[in-house]
Amino acid sequence: MNRNKQKRIVIFIFIIGGLFSVIFLFNKFNSNSKENTNNSNANNSQEGSPNTSNREVIENNSDNNETFEELTIPYLRDRNYQSSLSEMQKMSENGNYTSYLTSYTSDGLKINGLLTIPKGEKAEKGWPAIVFVHGYIPPQEYETTKNYVSYVDYLAKNGFVVFKIDLRGHGNSEGEPGGAYYSSDYVIDVLNAQNALKSSDYVNPNNIGLWGHSMGGNVVFRAFVAKKDIKAVSIWAGAVYTYKDFSDYGISDNSYRPPTQETESRRKRNELFEKYGNFDPSSEFWKKIVPTNYLDSVKGAVQINHAVDDEVVSIEYTRNLSSILLETDIVHEINEYPSGGHNINSPSFEKAMENTVRFFKSFLIDN
Repeated sequence: MNRNKQKRIVIFIFIIGGLFSVIFLFNKFNSNSKENTNNSNANNSQEGSPNTSNREVIENNSDNNETFEELTIPYLRDRNYQSSLSEMQKMSENGNYTSYLTSYTSDGLKINGLLTIPKGEKAEKGWPAIVFVHGYIPPQEYETTKNYVSYVDYLAKNGFVVFKIDLRGHGNSEGEPGGAYYSSDYVIDVLNAQNALKSSDYVNPNNIGLWGHSMGGNVVFRAFVAKKDIKAVSIWAGAVYTYKDFSDYGISDNSYRPPTQETESRRKRNELFEKYGNFDPSSEFWKKIVPTNYLDSVKGAVQINHAVDDEVVSIEYTRNLSSILLETDIVHEINEYPSGGHNINSPSFEKAMENTVRFFKSFLIDN
């Protein structure tokens, strides 16, 4: 083979090899481009509404046995509540009462609280008592001995044992703060606190009332409906009784910090809405959550105190509940104040406290 022919063959092979390289690179680039497009679509789907395959994954990974019956009033009525107070650590003392730090158990958790016991001669059957339930405070900011000092002082110096409990996840109480409106954790804490007071030797077990502020108003009202031996409940600036009122009036609390996605409470709340959707008054499940659907057999008394200028919880929550209570045989009173804001501060504070003490004395002190 002559030299020219060899040269042509080499050139031909080089050209063919180059063409194959171009085709290979083109196909590789096209394949990567499609893969990136598919990944981009998947990411967009996760950030927005899940597509069909993602929804199937969510449903397959969810606990299909979770019924959320523990949120319902029938469940809370059927459940047993049993607890007792632990050792008491003296904190302070004045001419009217002595304050102690103590705790009790609820769902196996250690729940702390500030207990005040009046001085003087107690009645033969024991002191009347109040389980005091705080409103929403960012759990990491809540302090047992600093929040609601003036409220507790006013009640304690008027002859009531006051047990201001730190709801689970607040202060040094164990557990996770699960929230009030879509969890029964706090209601269970309240009813176990009531039982703990009943088991003490200085409280009249038949004369224990509940006091709740804001979020605590929802908690004590649900507890009141769930356990029908509670004689009296006083609510200050409470919220969410019918659950429809939640969507109608909302809550404007700039201090609210929602639980992160990693928490158990957030997981369960997401699963609740995946299973039952948003609140629907015609849903058989949601009907069992609403305490105002179970008022027929309730015998105790309700007092509500609310400032008209409350910018956090609308006065319409109270007015709406008032219209419902008017259709029942439940003894109740509604006190509106022209000013005072969400905490019913002075000058309305003193009047609201006078009304609260008068109310509790009417129903918690034996004549």
